[in-house]
Amino acid sequence: MPAPIPKNETKRLKVLWQYDVLDTVPEEIFDDLTDLAASICEAPFAMISLVDEDRQWFKSKTGVTFRETSRDISFCAHAILQKELFIVPDTRKDVRFKSNPLVTGAQKIRFYAGAPLTSPDGCGLGTLCVLDKKPRQLRPEQKRALRILARHVMSQLEHRRTARQLAAARADEKKLRTELAKTVGENARLCRRFSQ
Repeated sequence: MPAPIPKNETKRLKVLWQYDVLDTVPEEIFDDLTDLAASICEAPFAMISLVDEDRQWFKSKTGVTFRETSRDISFCAHAILQKELFIVPDTRKDVRFKSNPLVTGAQKIRFYAGAPLTSPDGCGLGTLCVLDKKPRQLRPEQKRALRILARHVMSQLEHRRTARQLAAARADEKKLRTELAKTVGENARLCRRFSQ
């Protein structure tokens, strides 16, 4: 059962694309946070997922080889609709997921917990999630750690977006300075010509 489309989907996608992170190479900082989530939550699988128009793409992953899945089978597409942790203790007992190919297929996912990655303006971009092949729960300290790690993922994404915006502003400033210098030079030449 696919997740409902968020009411702010157009804005959400625009904000997601501003981070310029989709389809980028793995980065150690994100891999470290994913590994830490898997370790703390004692889960064989962990991912940083970003939910695009028709897919969920993994910026980082532990325990899986694929880089993305279709959005319509994504657990994370449900999680981005939440403000807090989205936990499915037993996927086979949840009507939304019991027929999901990730549950019925080779992966046999039975447990999911995702902490939404929410932009400063409230858009759900993706999740830091952990999965398991057996039904279970997270202990309170594991839930807290997953929330904290998700905030760190979001901080890294914000840092990336700010650095990109700063680089663009510097490039614009350099261009303006070059154009200004050219204009000043042309004005000086015109003034010399008319003063002769």
